[in-house]
Amino acid sequence: MLRFLRNTFCLLTVSMLLMACATATQPDEVWMDHSYHSLPKKIMVVGVSRKPVNRRIFEDEFVRQITERGTGGVASYTVLPDELQSNHEAIAGKVKETGADTVLITRVAGRKTVKTYVPGTFFPPPYYGTLPDYYGYGYNAMYSPGFVAEDEITVIETNLYDASSNKLIWASSTEIVSRGSSQERINRYIGIVMKSLVAHGLLY
Repeated sequence: MLRFLRNTFCLLTVSMLLMACATATQPDEVWMDHSYHSLPKKIMVVGVSRKPVNRRIFEDEFVRQITERGTGGVASYTVLPDELQSNHEAIAGKVKETGADTVLITRVAGRKTVKTYVPGTFFPPPYYGTLPDYYGYGYNAMYSPGFVAEDEITVIETNLYDASSNKLIWASSTEIVSRGSSQERINRYIGIVMKSLVAHGLLY
């Protein structure tokens, strides 16, 4: 029973730490050009990735959430081949062709492992106030030893540019805990980005 309680406490502690990382509601770093006072009408989304399937997943989900907020959106893979996704002239041509007034570019900027030390915890038994009680019940005291929890973190950058001037309008960097399915992580990340864009007056 004591071992069960100790293990349960450890699992709850780790879960709370992971939830703290996974439930972020805004990017870790955000920059905004406050001289920009327009509201994007149509955003071309470019997901920079060496894996075509990842590009499509990112772009489709971004466009889905953008259009849900009443703004036009176009996934670049529908008009721009994978081999041209880093070609500025090709992107500019497709932006003009589709009538997009802004370009949102997202990419994985890096990955890292974060180690968190979870300290041990001592649980005294209920009868511990006197010396006889200590000898009678002291052996029931529980101690949960400390341990190190490791989390894989993915750092994702997203930038929004004005199509007519190529100027950066908004930029963010966000750390996401690499757990759950790829689709769950992508949806969680894009939801964070959308909330920040709305907060900065760039989406409804």
